Amino acid sequence: MKVSIILAAGEGTRMKSKIPKVLHKVCGKPILEYVIDASIGAQVQKNVVIVGHGGDEVRDYFKGKGLIFENQPIGQGAPYGTGFAVMQGLKHVDDESTVVILCGDTPLIRKETINRLFAYHNEGNYSCTVLTAILDDPTGYGRIIRDEVGNISKIVEDKDATEEERQVREINAGIYCFTGKMLKQGLSKIDDDNAQGEFYLTDAVEILKNEGYNVGAYVIEDPVETHGINNRVQLAFSEKVMRQRINEFHMLNGVTIINPETTYIEDGVIIGRDTIIYPNTYLEGATTIGEDCEIRSNTRIVDSRIGDGVCIESSLIEESSVGDGTKIGPNAHLRPKSNLGKNIKIGNFVEVKNSTLGDNAKAGHLAYIGDAFIGKNTNIGCGVIFANYNGKDKQITKVGDHVFIGSNSNLVAPVNIHDWAYIAAGSTITKDVEEASLSIARAEQVNKLNWVDKKGLR
Repeated sequence: MKVSIILAAGEGTRMKSKIPKVLHKVCGKPILEYVIDASIGAQVQKNVVIVGHGGDEVRDYFKGKGLIFENQPIGQGAPYGTGFAVMQGLKHVDDESTVVILCGDTPLIRKETINRLFAYHNEGNYSCTVLTAILDDPTGYGRIIRDEVGNISKIVEDKDATEEERQVREINAGIYCFTGKMLKQGLSKIDDDNAQGEFYLTDAVEILKNEGYNVGAYVIEDPVETHGINNRVQLAFSEKVMRQRINEFHMLNGVTIINPETTYIEDGVIIGRDTIIYPNTYLEGATTIGEDCEIRSNTRIVDSRIGDGVCIESSLIEESSVGDGTKIGPNAHLRPKSNLGKNIKIGNFVEVKNSTLGDNAKAGHLAYIGDAFIGKNTNIGCGVIFANYNGKDKQITKVGDHVFIGSNSNLVAPVNIHDWAYIAAGSTITKDVEEASLSIARAEQVNKLNWVDKKGLR
């Protein structure tokens, strides 16, 4: 069985945050979630997450994901170090298990790399395999020291390294593969006799090597995957890399992104072929966009489903559904639970909330549509307000098919406007309007001749 032990107990003091480090987000997902997804993607059957600082928050976030959590004791007198952290997960490891040790703060690691590490480990029949990387500047990382024939001799931490050892550019990426039996054996013999006073997992590697066991070192193809996050600068670097990966994925699958550097697409967003994404666009959460769409600049779409052939310009769409061929914007706002049918027009400065609009409906400009059901082929004029709130409760307005609502009208809920009804401009509607009727609800116009002169106003 494949088992992962994911180390996520670090305090993350350099983040200077109330949020546990591994819950800080990269492209909309917590750092830790990327590591977990990579492990699951590599067909690891049992995933053990070691938590410490902020452990309850981490558990709550990933509740129901099928993970195993173990606490690492923290506080005064508690042992520290990667070796001690891994020990907390050993109860879930059998002697025959193949165990991968992962860092919870390295979101750029890929499932393909974990699979290649497994393959290298198994093909070489190693007791332990260390994932390594070649860096131009290895400062701060543990160095891989090899013997005269190129086999791994030991791993020395940066603070414990000699000046000569610090010149080595091959570093320990902090990711390992062990057979279960050898992991237990190595950890049983480590101590905290080092500069940091910690139990190093690297000492277990050296112990196995010195006892004559086969220890391998797999050099990763792309060192950026080993990038860990300890502060906001490193968080921003990972965000940039992940954003580039996501955008390239969509472009290679037939999506045009005019300027990838100014386009923000979160992991998990789905976009159909021949859709064009313009600069300064934000696609977030569980958003799905169909084929042949145009998502123009300064648009933000969150947790929404967009059909095929939709054009959206400079608008905000939240938790809503938009049918095929619909045009939205500029400067429109679909608030949560807005459901638009096909070939609808929502124009500039139109706000829709918790409402359903039938096919071919139109609201061209300057309207508020809240808590409403609107039928097919209905026209909502300029300045129309659905008055849905009485100060205590929200009320529903129902509008039928082929209805015409004149400009600057108010529909005071609850009210029903039946099919083919017409509402005269400037009306305030408080009663139901029958089918095919014209409703006029405004004061009669009175023109007082010469009123200005009588008042002496000119």
